[in-house]
Formats: sequence, structure tokens, C-alpha cells
Amino acid sequence: MTEQFRSERFDAEYHDPFTFDCGEEVLDRWLREQAVPATKRGTARTWVWTDEAGAVVAFYALAAHKIVRDQVPDGIGRGGPAEIPAVLLARLALAQHLRGQGLGPVLVSDALERVVEASQIVGARLVVVDAIAEPVARLYETLGFRQLPGRMMLVQRISDVQASVDLS
Repeated sequence: MTEQFRSERFDAEYHDPFTFDCGEEVLDRWLREQAVPATKRGTARTWVWTDEAGAVVAFYALAAHKIVRDQVPDGIGRGGPAEIPAVLLARLALAQHLRGQGLGPVLVSDALERVVEASQIVGARLVVVDAIAEPVARLYETLGFRQLPGRMMLVQRISDVQASVDLS
């Protein structure tokens, strides 16, 4: 995690989601309108990066998920149950003014570290992402994810993530 920002659980009483702008209205709106209800319903947990002034400059949301074994590449799904338990990296966004600084992979790494930690408590075998666009899918592929045929969904084994971040 970069020392420039603090990563913490999103708290609408402390963090102002209305100042956040990643340039993708669907993601900005999700943070403003859905992060709190998702937390209250227990369907997702949102984490934010804040700057020195406390402004939200990035966020991601994690949720429990499952994926049908037949939908994932053989090397990833082999030996698993018919429905493989997973963690969904449901939303991830970086403020526009921070783009081009190499922080996207750092933000993904922050999220993946939390996924590995969570999988030590609650069993999960895969981490899943639904890329919003092809360039985003390419970024995830550079980070070890494999795209499912004909979809913008990508998967990676949590054990591979754990080996790459060495969080045993």
C-alpha cells in the first residue's frame, strides 16, 4: 500500500462520497448511492483510500460470490465443487486526478490483500472481477487474472494471489 493514502472501511458519516470523481458515472454513483445500503444489507463491504485531507480518492467493494466450475478455465476450476466459493471485487475506482501514476495496480493489490486475509477466515477459492471495459480487463490480466471466454469477467485463484503477495 502506498504511504500516500490510508485505506479504511467506508463510513458515510466520516467520508464524503460526493467529492469523488473517477470519470465513470456508474462507479461514482455506486459509491454515493449504493455503498451504504450494500453495507447495511450485508451484500458488500466498501474500502476507501483517503488523502491527507480525508477526501476519498479511491475505493473498492468486496462481496461473497460463487462461480460455476464449468465457466472457469480448466486449470483454475479443476478439482473444485460444482459451484466454487469466491470473493467478488465488485467495484474498484481511482480518482481521475490520480490516473497515470501507477496507482491502479496498487489499489488492486490492496483489495487482493484483503481478499487473502478474508479467505483465511471464510473459505473461498477464487477472486472474481467484472471489468467495466476492455482496457480494464487488460490491466487485470497483467495482474494474473484470466478472462472467461466471451465475457468481461476475470478470475484468479486466491492461492496464486497469496503466493504473489506472500501473506501466509
